[in-house]
Amino acid sequence: MSYKKRSIQIIDYLKEHKTASVEQLAHILYVSEATIRRDLTEMQKLGQIERSHGGAILSENSDELSIFIRQTKNAKEKMKAVSIALKNIPDFQTVFIDNSSTCLALVERMNFSRKTVVTNGLQVAMRISKYDGVTLILPGGEIRGHTTAVMGGMTVSALSDFRFDLALLSCSAVDTQGCYELSLDSMLIKRTAIEKSKKSILIFDRTKANEHSPFLTTSLDSYDMLITDAEDGELEQLRAVHPKVLNE
Repeated sequence: MSYKKRSIQIIDYLKEHKTASVEQLAHILYVSEATIRRDLTEMQKLGQIERSHGGAILSENSDELSIFIRQTKNAKEKMKAVSIALKNIPDFQTVFIDNSSTCLALVERMNFSRKTVVTNGLQVAMRISKYDGVTLILPGGEIRGHTTAVMGGMTVSALSDFRFDLALLSCSAVDTQGCYELSLDSMLIKRTAIEKSKKSILIFDRTKANEHSPFLTTSLDSYDMLITDAEDGELEQLRAVHPKVLNE
């Protein structure tokens, strides 16, 4: 079992039991205590858990990692996926862009002059605001400081009133069943944006391929394109269920 799958199971266990010892987690996941200690150290760095004496407790910020942390993780892979996406994005006038670190890397290399952009990402909005002639809209909602994003039911409701030519989105994981998010809030926002868009593009780096997270956003056929830096061998399963998975 990979670290990513173990970390998801650890979070699920902590959500139910509030706390866990290294010995308990090792027994549940059928790995050594040394492996669990390494996992907990990494998860603590990412803000997912807090260490307790001999174990861990769930961090208040576990559902969404800080965008500043996410920017540094798999940065090389994200930039390669973004480079592929830039060659394949269709013309648009109105676009929704999510608060992912992948889309943040994307907007730094796009020109949005004379476009209308709606985003729930504060860092994304700051990058786009530098362009002349852009109409930039942040939907209402609760600002989650650790994610620098506008989230919650008010955000979902506000997005329901928009219609977009295009939605540019990333995810926490993707497999043949669809794409996933770590939090219910993110799932609902992205699902709404897809429903209100004429076209939707999913951009993800290779570390997210053939993985899953707690909340299923939508099936893959909701997207017009899947764009990734993953190699052909890593995409066989996804290409079996979606006709347009691009990696070059």
